[in-house]
Amino acid sequence: MVPVTCYVNLTSFLRSSTFRITLLYVALFTASVLVLFSFIYWSSVRYMADQSDAAIRSEIHTLSERYENRGLPGLRHLISDRIDRQQPTGTSIYLLTDPLGRVIVGNINRWPKVPVQDGWLNFNLETRDLDKPRLHPARTRQFQLAGGFRLLVGQDIQELNAARLRIITALGWGVALTLVLGLAGGFFISRRMLTRIDIINDTSQRIMAGDLNRRVPVGSRGDEFDQLSNNLNRMLDQIQELLDGIRQVSDNIAHDLKTPLSRLRQRLESLRESSALESDQARALEQAINEADRLLGLFNALLRIARIESESISTDVQPLALSRLATDVVELYEPLAEEKHQKLKLLGGTQPVVHADRDMLFQALANVLDNAVKYTPVGGIIEVNISNHRGQPVLSVCDSGPGIAEADQDKVFQRFYRGDASRSSAGNGLGLSLVSAVTRHHGAQVCLAGNDPGLCVKLIFPQTQN
Repeated sequence: MVPVTCYVNLTSFLRSSTFRITLLYVALFTASVLVLFSFIYWSSVRYMADQSDAAIRSEIHTLSERYENRGLPGLRHLISDRIDRQQPTGTSIYLLTDPLGRVIVGNINRWPKVPVQDGWLNFNLETRDLDKPRLHPARTRQFQLAGGFRLLVGQDIQELNAARLRIITALGWGVALTLVLGLAGGFFISRRMLTRIDIINDTSQRIMAGDLNRRVPVGSRGDEFDQLSNNLNRMLDQIQELLDGIRQVSDNIAHDLKTPLSRLRQRLESLRESSALESDQARALEQAINEADRLLGLFNALLRIARIESESISTDVQPLALSRLATDVVELYEPLAEEKHQKLKLLGGTQPVVHADRDMLFQALANVLDNAVKYTPVGGIIEVNISNHRGQPVLSVCDSGPGIAEADQDKVFQRFYRGDASRSSAGNGLGLSLVSAVTRHHGAQVCLAGNDPGLCVKLIFPQTQN
Protein backbone atom coordinates (compact mmCIF):
# COMPACT_ATOMS: atom_id res chain seq x y z
CA MET A 1 0.00 0.00 0.00
CA VAL A 2 0.98 3.65 -0.30
CA PRO A 3 3.25 4.68 2.55
CA VAL A 4 1.79 7.60 4.43
CA THR A 5 3.96 9.67 6.74
CA CYS A 6 2.11 11.51 9.46
CA TYR A 7 3.82 13.81 11.97
CA VAL A 8 2.87 16.78 14.10
CA ASN A 9 4.95 19.89 13.57
CA LEU A 10 5.01 22.89 15.87
CA THR A 11 2.57 24.92 13.78
CA SER A 12 -0.12 22.23 13.76
CA PHE A 13 0.41 21.67 17.48
CA LEU A 14 -0.04 25.37 18.30
CA ARG A 15 -3.21 25.47 16.15
CA SER A 16 -4.70 22.34 17.72
CA SER A 17 -7.82 22.54 19.88
CA THR A 18 -6.03 20.56 22.59
CA PHE A 19 -3.35 23.25 22.89
CA ARG A 20 -5.98 26.00 22.97
CA ILE A 21 -7.84 24.20 25.77
CA THR A 22 -4.54 23.81 27.61
CA LEU A 23 -3.83 27.54 27.25
CA LEU A 24 -7.31 28.36 28.56
CA TYR A 25 -6.81 26.04 31.52
CA VAL A 26 -3.37 27.50 32.29
CA ALA A 27 -4.74 31.04 31.99
CA LEU A 28 -7.62 30.31 34.38
CA PHE A 29 -5.36 28.48 36.81
CA THR A 30 -2.75 31.27 36.73
CA ALA A 31 -5.47 33.88 37.25
CA SER A 32 -6.76 31.91 40.24
CA VAL A 33 -3.26 31.62 41.71
CA LEU A 34 -2.69 35.33 41.08
CA VAL A 35 -5.90 36.23 42.93
CA LEU A 36 -4.94 33.90 45.79
CA PHE A 37 -1.40 35.30 46.02
CA SER A 38 -2.73 38.85 45.86
CA PHE A 39 -4.98 38.12 48.83
CA ILE A 40 -2.03 36.57 50.70
CA TYR A 41 0.08 39.64 49.92
CA TRP A 42 -2.63 42.07 50.97
CA SER A 43 -3.31 40.15 54.19
CA SER A 44 0.38 39.83 55.10
CA VAL A 45 1.29 43.44 54.38
CA ARG A 46 -1.84 44.71 56.06
CA TYR A 47 -1.10 42.61 59.13
CA MET A 48 2.47 43.91 59.37
CA ALA A 49 1.33 47.51 58.89
CA ASP A 50 -1.37 47.12 61.54
CA GLN A 51 1.18 45.60 63.93
CA SER A 52 3.50 48.55 63.37
CA ASP A 53 0.73 51.08 63.89
CA ALA A 54 -0.44 49.26 67.02
CA ALA A 55 3.10 49.33 68.43
CA ILE A 56 3.29 53.10 67.80
CA ARG A 57 -0.06 53.71 69.51
CA SER A 58 0.98 51.56 72.45
CA GLU A 59 4.24 53.52 72.81
CA ILE A 60 2.35 56.84 72.69
CA HIS A 61 -0.01 55.57 75.37
CA THR A 62 2.92 54.55 77.59
CA LEU A 63 4.66 57.89 77.14
CA SER A 64 1.50 59.89 77.77
CA GLU A 65 0.91 58.00 81.03
CA ARG A 66 4.49 58.74 82.12
CA TYR A 67 3.88 62.43 81.39
CA GLU A 68 0.68 62.43 83.45
CA ASN A 69 2.34 60.62 86.36
CA ARG A 70 5.80 62.19 86.50
CA GLY A 71 5.52 65.29 84.39
CA LEU A 72 7.90 66.59 81.79
CA PRO A 73 11.14 65.43 83.53
CA GLY A 74 9.88 61.87 83.81
CA LEU A 75 8.81 61.83 80.16
CA ARG A 76 12.10 63.32 79.05
CA HIS A 77 14.05 60.76 81.06
CA LEU A 78 12.03 57.85 79.61
CA ILE A 79 12.47 59.03 76.01
CA SER A 80 16.21 59.51 76.54
CA ASP A 81 16.45 56.04 78.04
CA ARG A 82 14.57 54.53 75.04
CA ILE A 83 16.85 56.35 72.57
CA ASP A 84 19.99 55.23 74.38
CA ARG A 85 18.92 51.57 74.50
CA GLN A 86 18.26 51.33 70.74
CA GLN A 87 21.54 52.87 69.62
CA PRO A 88 23.04 52.60 67.14
CA THR A 89 20.68 50.66 64.90
CA GLY A 90 17.27 51.36 66.40
CA THR A 91 14.17 51.85 64.31
CA SER A 92 12.01 53.82 66.77
CA ILE A 93 11.57 57.55 66.28
CA TYR A 94 11.00 59.99 69.18
CA LEU A 95 10.62 63.76 69.26
CA LEU A 96 9.33 65.99 72.08
CA THR A 97 8.89 69.75 71.49
CA ASP A 98 7.72 72.65 73.62
CA PRO A 99 4.79 74.92 72.73
CA LEU A 100 7.13 77.06 70.60
CA GLY A 101 8.30 74.06 68.57
CA ARG A 102 11.76 73.83 70.11
CA VAL A 103 13.24 70.35 70.50
CA ILE A 104 13.38 69.10 74.08
CA VAL A 105 14.54 65.54 73.42
CA GLY A 106 14.50 63.16 70.47
CA ASN A 107 16.54 61.33 67.87
CA ILE A 108 15.51 63.65 65.02
CA ASN A 109 16.36 67.34 65.01
CA ARG A 110 13.14 68.90 63.70
CA TRP A 111 9.48 68.36 63.21
CA PRO A 112 8.73 66.89 59.74
CA LYS A 113 7.15 69.34 57.32
CA VAL A 114 4.70 66.94 55.71
CA PRO A 115 0.90 66.92 55.66
CA VAL A 116 -0.84 65.12 58.50
CA GLN A 117 -3.35 62.40 57.58
CA ASP A 118 -5.57 61.35 60.49
CA GLY A 119 -2.70 62.08 62.90
CA TRP A 120 -0.13 60.13 60.89
CA LEU A 121 2.94 61.57 59.17
CA ASN A 122 4.81 59.71 56.43
CA PHE A 123 8.20 61.06 55.40
CA ASN A 124 11.72 60.07 54.42
CA LEU A 125 14.25 59.91 57.22
CA GLU A 126 18.01 60.25 56.66
CA THR A 127 19.91 57.50 58.47
CA ARG A 128 22.80 58.13 60.83
CA ASP A 129 25.19 55.93 58.89
CA LEU A 130 28.08 58.33 58.18
CA ASP A 131 29.63 56.04 55.55
CA LYS A 132 26.51 55.55 53.46
CA PRO A 133 23.76 57.96 54.48
CA ARG A 134 20.46 56.89 52.97
CA LEU A 135 16.84 57.95 53.11
CA HIS A 136 14.53 55.49 54.80
CA PRO A 137 10.73 55.74 54.82
CA ALA A 138 9.31 56.52 58.26
CA ARG A 139 5.81 56.45 59.69
CA THR A 140 5.01 58.48 62.82
CA ARG A 141 2.04 59.66 64.85
CA GLN A 142 1.77 62.98 66.66
CA PHE A 143 0.20 63.45 70.09
CA GLN A 144 -0.73 66.68 71.87
CA LEU A 145 0.26 66.74 75.56
CA ALA A 146 -1.09 69.03 78.25
CA GLY A 147 0.63 72.39 78.38
CA GLY A 148 1.10 72.69 74.63
CA PHE A 149 3.85 70.09 74.39
CA ARG A 150 3.84 67.88 71.32
CA LEU A 151 5.03 64.32 71.08
CA LEU A 152 6.01 62.50 67.87
CA VAL A 153 6.46 58.72 67.98
CA GLY A 154 7.08 56.41 65.03
CA GLN A 155 9.22 53.79 63.36
CA ASP A 156 11.62 53.43 60.48
CA ILE A 157 9.59 51.21 58.12
CA GLN A 158 12.47 50.34 55.79
CA GLU A 159 12.37 46.72 56.98
CA LEU A 160 8.61 46.66 56.47
CA ASN A 161 9.00 47.84 52.87
CA ALA A 162 11.81 45.30 52.35
CA ALA A 163 9.52 42.58 53.68
CA ARG A 164 6.82 43.75 51.26
CA LEU A 165 9.32 43.57 48.39
CA ARG A 166 10.38 40.06 49.44
CA ILE A 167 6.76 38.96 49.55
CA ILE A 168 6.10 40.47 46.10
CA THR A 169 9.22 38.77 44.72
CA ALA A 170 8.24 35.42 46.21
CA LEU A 171 4.69 35.72 44.93
CA GLY A 172 5.98 36.77 41.51
CA TRP A 173 8.23 33.72 41.32
CA GLY A 174 5.32 31.60 42.48
CA VAL A 175 3.11 32.90 39.66
CA ALA A 176 5.93 32.44 37.12
CA LEU A 177 6.59 28.87 38.27
CA THR A 178 2.88 28.15 38.21
CA LEU A 179 2.70 29.42 34.63
CA VAL A 180 5.80 27.49 33.53
CA LEU A 181 4.77 24.25 35.23
CA GLY A 182 1.21 24.64 33.92
CA LEU A 183 2.45 25.12 30.36
CA ALA A 184 4.90 22.23 30.68
CA GLY A 185 2.22 19.93 32.10
CA GLY A 186 -0.29 21.11 29.51
CA PHE A 187 2.24 20.56 26.72
CA PHE A 188 2.96 17.04 27.97
CA ILE A 189 -0.71 16.14 28.30
CA SER A 190 -1.59 17.74 24.95
CA ARG A 191 1.29 15.95 23.28
CA ARG A 192 0.11 12.59 24.58
CA MET A 193 -3.43 13.27 23.42
CA LEU A 194 -2.26 14.50 20.01
CA THR A 195 -0.06 11.42 19.65
CA ARG A 196 -3.08 9.17 20.05
CA ILE A 197 -5.12 11.33 17.68
CA ASP A 198 -2.24 11.21 15.18
CA ILE A 199 -2.36 7.41 15.29
CA ILE A 200 -6.03 7.55 14.30
CA ASN A 201 -5.30 10.13 11.57
CA ASP A 202 -2.39 8.08 10.23
CA THR A 203 -4.56 4.96 10.10
CA SER A 204 -7.33 6.91 8.35
CA GLN A 205 -4.90 8.21 5.73
CA ARG A 206 -3.56 4.73 5.07
CA ILE A 207 -7.10 3.41 4.68
CA MET A 208 -7.96 6.26 2.27
CA ALA A 209 -4.75 5.43 0.37
CA GLY A 210 -6.12 1.93 -0.26
CA ASP A 211 -5.00 -0.18 2.71
CA LEU A 212 -8.51 -1.24 3.64
CA ASN A 213 -7.28 -3.94 6.01
CA ARG A 214 -5.64 -1.38 8.29
CA ARG A 215 -7.26 -0.86 11.71
CA VAL A 216 -6.79 1.63 14.53
CA PRO A 217 -4.57 0.25 17.32
CA VAL A 218 -6.46 -0.31 20.58
CA GLY A 219 -4.69 0.07 23.93
CA SER A 220 -5.32 -1.76 27.17
CA ARG A 221 -6.47 1.22 29.22
CA GLY A 222 -10.08 1.11 28.06
CA ASP A 223 -10.39 4.91 28.05
CA GLU A 224 -12.32 7.15 25.66
CA PHE A 225 -9.70 6.83 22.93
CA ASP A 226 -9.80 3.03 23.12
CA GLN A 227 -13.61 3.14 22.92
CA LEU A 228 -13.35 5.46 19.90
CA SER A 229 -10.81 3.12 18.29
CA ASN A 230 -13.08 0.12 18.85
CA ASN A 231 -16.06 1.93 17.34
CA LEU A 232 -14.01 3.04 14.33
CA ASN A 233 -12.70 -0.49 13.80
CA ARG A 234 -16.20 -1.95 13.93
CA MET A 235 -17.39 0.69 11.46
CA LEU A 236 -14.46 -0.10 9.15
CA ASP A 237 -15.24 -3.81 9.36
CA GLN A 238 -18.82 -3.17 8.28
CA ILE A 239 -17.71 -0.86 5.46
CA GLN A 240 -15.22 -3.44 4.23
CA GLU A 241 -17.88 -6.14 4.34
CA LEU A 242 -20.19 -3.96 2.25
CA LEU A 243 -17.43 -3.14 -0.25
CA ASP A 244 -16.40 -6.77 -0.47
CA GLY A 245 -20.03 -7.72 -1.04
CA ILE A 246 -20.41 -5.19 -3.85
CA ARG A 247 -17.16 -6.29 -5.48
CA GLN A 248 -18.08 -9.93 -5.06
CA VAL A 249 -21.41 -9.37 -6.78
CA SER A 250 -19.80 -7.65 -9.79
CA ASP A 251 -17.01 -10.23 -9.92
CA ASN A 252 -19.47 -13.13 -9.72
CA ILE A 253 -21.60 -11.62 -12.46
CA ALA A 254 -18.53 -11.16 -14.65
CA HIS A 255 -17.34 -14.71 -13.96
CA ASP A 256 -20.74 -16.32 -14.47
CA LEU A 257 -21.53 -14.45 -17.68
CA LYS A 258 -18.12 -14.74 -19.27
CA THR A 259 -18.51 -18.43 -20.21
CA PRO A 260 -21.99 -18.24 -21.82
CA LEU A 261 -21.00 -15.02 -23.57
CA SER A 262 -17.91 -16.72 -25.00
CA ARG A 263 -20.08 -19.59 -26.25
CA LEU A 264 -22.51 -17.12 -27.78
CA ARG A 265 -19.68 -15.41 -29.63
CA GLN A 266 -18.34 -18.72 -30.93
CA ARG A 267 -21.77 -19.63 -32.24
CA LEU A 268 -22.05 -16.25 -33.96
CA GLU A 269 -18.64 -16.81 -35.54
CA SER A 270 -19.70 -20.26 -36.68
CA LEU A 271 -22.91 -18.86 -38.10
CA ARG A 272 -21.01 -16.17 -40.00
CA GLU A 273 -18.60 -18.68 -41.50
CA SER A 274 -21.11 -21.41 -42.35
CA SER A 275 -24.02 -19.39 -43.72
CA ALA A 276 -24.47 -17.34 -46.83
CA LEU A 277 -26.08 -14.24 -45.42
CA GLU A 278 -27.40 -11.17 -47.07
CA SER A 279 -25.53 -7.92 -46.56
CA ASP A 280 -27.96 -6.59 -43.92
CA GLN A 281 -27.87 -9.86 -42.00
CA ALA A 282 -24.09 -10.05 -42.24
CA ARG A 283 -23.81 -6.50 -40.96
CA ALA A 284 -26.14 -7.22 -38.03
CA LEU A 285 -24.21 -10.39 -37.24
CA GLU A 286 -20.94 -8.45 -37.28
CA GLN A 287 -22.39 -5.86 -34.91
CA ALA A 288 -23.51 -8.64 -32.55
CA ILE A 289 -20.02 -10.14 -32.57
CA ASN A 290 -18.46 -6.71 -31.86
CA GLU A 291 -20.88 -6.19 -28.98
CA ALA A 292 -19.99 -9.61 -27.60
CA ASP A 293 -16.31 -8.70 -27.86
CA ARG A 294 -16.95 -5.47 -25.95
CA LEU A 295 -18.79 -7.31 -23.19
CA LEU A 296 -16.05 -9.93 -22.99
CA GLY A 297 -13.47 -7.16 -22.67
CA LEU A 298 -15.50 -5.58 -19.88
CA PHE A 299 -15.80 -8.87 -17.99
CA ASN A 300 -12.09 -9.58 -18.47
CA ALA A 301 -11.24 -6.16 -17.10
CA LEU A 302 -13.49 -6.71 -14.07
CA LEU A 303 -11.94 -10.08 -13.33
CA ARG A 304 -8.41 -8.71 -13.78
CA ILE A 305 -9.10 -5.84 -11.37
CA ALA A 306 -10.57 -8.30 -8.86
CA ARG A 307 -7.52 -10.56 -9.06
CA ILE A 308 -5.12 -7.62 -8.64
CA GLU A 309 -7.02 -6.21 -5.67
CA SER A 310 -7.20 -9.61 -3.99
CA GLU A 311 -3.49 -10.17 -4.84
CA SER A 312 -4.36 -13.61 -6.14
CA ILE A 313 -2.73 -12.92 -9.50
CA SER A 314 0.84 -14.13 -9.96
CA THR A 315 3.29 -11.31 -10.69
CA ASP A 316 6.78 -11.27 -12.14
CA VAL A 317 8.39 -8.44 -10.19
CA GLN A 318 11.80 -7.44 -11.47
CA PRO A 319 13.86 -4.26 -11.99
CA LEU A 320 12.21 -2.29 -14.78
CA ALA A 321 13.52 0.82 -16.54
CA LEU A 322 10.62 3.26 -16.86
CA SER A 323 12.16 4.85 -19.96
CA ARG A 324 12.08 1.55 -21.89
CA LEU A 325 8.53 0.82 -20.77
CA ALA A 326 7.37 4.30 -21.77
CA THR A 327 9.12 4.00 -25.15
CA ASP A 328 7.28 0.75 -25.94
CA VAL A 329 3.90 2.18 -24.99
CA VAL A 330 4.49 5.40 -26.94
CA GLU A 331 5.49 3.43 -30.04
CA LEU A 332 2.27 1.43 -29.72
CA TYR A 333 0.08 4.54 -29.69
CA GLU A 334 1.99 6.67 -32.18
CA PRO A 335 -0.11 5.48 -35.14
CA LEU A 336 -3.36 6.39 -33.33
CA ALA A 337 -1.97 9.80 -32.43
CA GLU A 338 -0.88 10.42 -36.01
CA GLU A 339 -4.39 9.65 -37.28
CA LYS A 340 -5.65 12.59 -35.15
CA HIS A 341 -2.61 14.73 -36.08
CA GLN A 342 -1.57 14.80 -32.43
CA LYS A 343 2.00 15.42 -31.22
CA LEU A 344 3.00 12.54 -28.97
CA LYS A 345 6.29 13.30 -27.20
CA LEU A 346 8.45 11.28 -24.79
CA LEU A 347 10.43 13.52 -22.42
CA GLY A 348 12.78 13.01 -19.49
CA GLY A 349 16.51 12.82 -19.07
CA THR A 350 16.45 10.54 -16.02
CA GLN A 351 16.59 6.77 -16.15
CA PRO A 352 14.79 5.61 -12.99
CA VAL A 353 14.41 1.90 -12.29
CA VAL A 354 11.47 0.46 -10.35
CA HIS A 355 10.63 -3.05 -9.17
CA ALA A 356 7.40 -4.00 -10.90
CA ASP A 357 5.57 -6.49 -13.09
CA ARG A 358 6.18 -5.26 -16.63
CA ASP A 359 2.94 -6.59 -18.14
CA MET A 360 0.76 -5.07 -15.44
CA LEU A 361 2.54 -1.71 -15.58
CA PHE A 362 2.45 -1.76 -19.40
CA GLN A 363 -1.33 -2.24 -19.28
CA ALA A 364 -1.75 0.59 -16.76
CA LEU A 365 0.33 3.06 -18.79
CA ALA A 366 -1.44 1.96 -21.97
CA ASN A 367 -4.82 2.72 -20.38
CA VAL A 368 -3.65 6.20 -19.38
CA LEU A 369 -2.20 6.93 -22.82
CA ASP A 370 -5.30 5.50 -24.53
CA ASN A 371 -7.48 7.98 -22.62
CA ALA A 372 -5.13 10.82 -23.52
CA VAL A 373 -5.29 10.00 -27.23
CA LYS A 374 -9.03 9.45 -27.08
CA TYR A 375 -9.95 12.75 -25.38
CA THR A 376 -7.27 15.08 -26.78
CA PRO A 377 -8.68 17.01 -29.75
CA VAL A 378 -7.23 16.91 -33.26
CA GLY A 379 -3.87 18.65 -33.39
CA GLY A 380 -3.41 18.43 -29.62
CA ILE A 381 -0.26 17.68 -27.67
CA ILE A 382 0.44 14.63 -25.49
CA GLU A 383 3.61 14.43 -23.41
CA VAL A 384 4.93 11.39 -21.56
CA ASN A 385 7.48 12.54 -19.02
CA ILE A 386 9.83 10.55 -16.77
CA SER A 387 11.27 12.42 -13.78
CA ASN A 388 12.50 12.00 -10.24
CA HIS A 389 10.87 13.93 -7.39
CA ARG A 390 12.56 13.76 -3.99
CA GLY A 391 13.99 10.36 -4.78
CA GLN A 392 10.69 8.96 -6.07
CA PRO A 393 10.37 7.99 -9.77
CA VAL A 394 7.44 9.75 -11.46
CA LEU A 395 5.85 8.76 -14.78
CA SER A 396 3.36 11.35 -16.01
CA VAL A 397 1.12 11.63 -19.06
CA CYS A 398 -0.07 15.17 -19.82
CA ASP A 399 -2.49 16.12 -22.60
CA SER A 400 -4.19 19.25 -23.89
CA GLY A 401 -7.70 17.81 -23.79
CA PRO A 402 -10.76 18.95 -21.83
CA GLY A 403 -9.37 17.64 -18.53
CA ILE A 404 -11.42 16.40 -15.59
CA ALA A 405 -13.36 18.62 -13.23
CA GLU A 406 -11.85 18.81 -9.76
CA ALA A 407 -15.08 17.46 -8.23
CA ASP A 408 -14.79 14.32 -10.42
CA GLN A 409 -11.08 13.61 -9.93
CA ASP A 410 -11.64 11.32 -6.95
CA LYS A 411 -14.52 9.52 -8.65
CA VAL A 412 -12.89 8.55 -11.95
CA PHE A 413 -11.03 5.69 -10.26
CA GLN A 414 -14.31 4.06 -9.27
CA ARG A 415 -15.58 1.18 -11.39
CA PHE A 416 -17.91 2.15 -14.26
CA TYR A 417 -17.74 5.86 -13.38
CA ARG A 418 -17.78 8.10 -16.43
CA GLY A 419 -17.89 11.87 -16.46
CA ASP A 420 -20.41 13.82 -18.49
CA ALA A 421 -17.79 14.69 -21.09
CA SER A 422 -16.92 11.03 -21.76
CA ARG A 423 -20.37 9.45 -21.91
CA SER A 424 -20.65 10.03 -25.66
CA SER A 425 -17.36 8.21 -26.37
CA ALA A 426 -16.59 4.50 -26.37
CA GLY A 427 -15.48 2.92 -23.13
CA ASN A 428 -16.69 1.11 -20.05
CA GLY A 429 -15.36 3.23 -17.17
CA LEU A 430 -12.83 0.61 -16.02
CA GLY A 431 -9.59 1.97 -17.49
CA LEU A 432 -8.54 4.16 -14.57
CA SER A 433 -9.92 1.61 -12.09
CA LEU A 434 -7.39 -0.86 -13.47
CA VAL A 435 -4.66 1.81 -13.28
CA SER A 436 -5.51 2.44 -9.63
CA ALA A 437 -5.48 -1.28 -8.80
CA VAL A 438 -2.10 -1.78 -10.50
CA THR A 439 -0.46 1.19 -8.75
CA ARG A 440 -1.75 0.13 -5.34
CA HIS A 441 -0.49 -3.39 -6.02
CA HIS A 442 3.00 -1.94 -6.58
CA GLY A 443 2.89 0.40 -3.57
CA ALA A 444 2.68 3.42 -5.86
CA GLN A 445 0.30 6.35 -6.16
CA VAL A 446 -1.76 7.71 -9.02
CA CYS A 447 -2.87 11.31 -8.89
CA LEU A 448 -4.47 13.81 -11.24
CA ALA A 449 -3.47 17.42 -11.83
CA GLY A 450 -4.55 20.17 -14.18
CA ASN A 451 -2.43 20.99 -17.24
CA ASP A 452 -4.07 24.30 -18.22
CA PRO A 453 -5.58 23.15 -20.51
CA GLY A 454 -5.80 19.41 -20.22
CA LEU A 455 -4.95 16.80 -17.63
CA CYS A 456 -1.83 15.25 -16.12
CA VAL A 457 -1.96 11.69 -14.78
CA LYS A 458 1.05 10.97 -12.57
CA LEU A 459 2.23 7.56 -11.43
CA ILE A 460 4.47 8.09 -8.38
CA PHE A 461 6.55 5.10 -7.35
CA PRO A 462 8.21 4.51 -3.97
CA GLN A 463 11.90 5.08 -3.54
CA THR A 464 14.04 2.23 -4.79
CA GLN A 465 15.85 0.46 -1.98
CA ASN A 466 19.45 -0.24 -2.90
